[in-house]
Amino acid sequence: MHLYQEQQLKIYNSLNGDKELFKPIHEVSIGMYVCGPTVYSNVHLGNCRTFISFDLVYRYLKHLGYKVRYVRNITDVGHMVDDGDDGEDKIAKKARLEKLEPMEVVQQYSIDFHQIMELFNTLPPSIEPTATGHIIEQIETIKAIIDNGYAYESEGSVYFDVVKFNKDHKYGKLSGRDIEEMIANTRDLAGQTEKRNPQDFALWKKAEPQHIMRWPSPWGDGFPGWHLECTSMSTKYLGNHFDIHGGGMDLKFPHHECEIAQNEASTGQTPVNYWMHANMLTLNGKKMSKSTGNNILPREIFSGNNTILSKPFSPTVTRFFILQAHYRSILDFSNDAIEAAEKGFNRLMEAIDSLDTIKTQEKSSLDITAWKQLCYDAMNDDFNSPILIAQLFEGVRFINLLKDGKETITAKDLELLSKTLKEFTFDVLGLKNDLAGNDSTSDKLEGLVNMLIGMRNEARANKDYALSDQIRDQLKELGIEIKDSKEGTTFSIV
Repeated sequence: MHLYQEQQLKIYNSLNGDKELFKPIHEVSIGMYVCGPTVYSNVHLGNCRTFISFDLVYRYLKHLGYKVRYVRNITDVGHMVDDGDDGEDKIAKKARLEKLEPMEVVQQYSIDFHQIMELFNTLPPSIEPTATGHIIEQIETIKAIIDNGYAYESEGSVYFDVVKFNKDHKYGKLSGRDIEEMIANTRDLAGQTEKRNPQDFALWKKAEPQHIMRWPSPWGDGFPGWHLECTSMSTKYLGNHFDIHGGGMDLKFPHHECEIAQNEASTGQTPVNYWMHANMLTLNGKKMSKSTGNNILPREIFSGNNTILSKPFSPTVTRFFILQAHYRSILDFSNDAIEAAEKGFNRLMEAIDSLDTIKTQEKSSLDITAWKQLCYDAMNDDFNSPILIAQLFEGVRFINLLKDGKETITAKDLELLSKTLKEFTFDVLGLKNDLAGNDSTSDKLEGLVNMLIGMRNEARANKDYALSDQIRDQLKELGIEIKDSKEGTTFSIV
């Protein structure tokens, strides 16, 4: 018997604003699509929160015994700077500014994204399609939408006819927007003369002569619209109707709304049963923004090379901090908050490490089976990781009581306590036990790096700056960053 047959999982469905009992289309197999990154810059912590949240979903579904096909795309064309139809492609703009080929930009930031996701211990998706690798599929989707009467060509571009679609279907069902109100509140905007209505959105954009990324199509050389890409890739790998579609809250409108419309217009089917949205991350109470400087990158957290935090924090502590809040709630990142998370994480790991020291008795005074179900109840309630973590700390309390001889436990119950605590900590939450000095290897590494730091300090004292820089640079190449301060020199693994 699979665990999913014993547990009643409920998921908050953004489509109707309610928690629903999860019933997969196929009993054992689940299809899940999550909108991935647009690879034009280093992935920031807010993006990482979304991907860590859906890694939690993926891990728990697998833990319950489901076979999950998890598709997360890479957007490498068609995402305009202002998320609209006009302006400049984000990747093309970066390529122009840095005098690179667009695919060099894509490669650079795709590698960075994968490295960061690995550091955060997220499981790779089953399939990771790219938009540029599915141009043919996107053209076929556009043809189907045109054939069904919901799109039109205009001056080499193709637009989705929102007003016509709304007569037969419902545009705005996910975001709760009313198309009539949207039309009434829209002024005629410059640059929208190709469209029949300002609400219409691009399925295919004509490439201007200077546009680098372009493909031939029945409507001339151009490139796909951002919304279209996810429709084509999700249906190719998961079918016209699948279980879960996820992404950040900021994608609900227009991106996901347009996806629903495109699917219904091309296939006649509503594509997704459960829409899930992860909320935003703020920094010191304010929205994260690169333009205002209120922003921090994951590597800056791991290295300590920033002006916000008092010291470096490991990827697993950062992950633990993120999972201490429910994925649908706003989470504020600050030095005090992550310091508190680190203390909690260390307590949890120390308790797990001390399990082997507990002596067993003939009787148990603790109900471990009931506690285990409370852990499942937390995750069954829309993947409520903060409640799960609270239950794990109840397990920590049990361990401390047992160590102090204030409670008793049988060998069988101790095994159940250990197994449950470890499964939910490592398999479901995806944490890693990386307490400093956990093994002799980390001790040796620390000793070796400190020896090199001593050699570098001696070189600097002798004004041998070439050797000093060489030691610093070669350590950096190995992923070890050293930081000089008034208190001395420290290092962190990045």
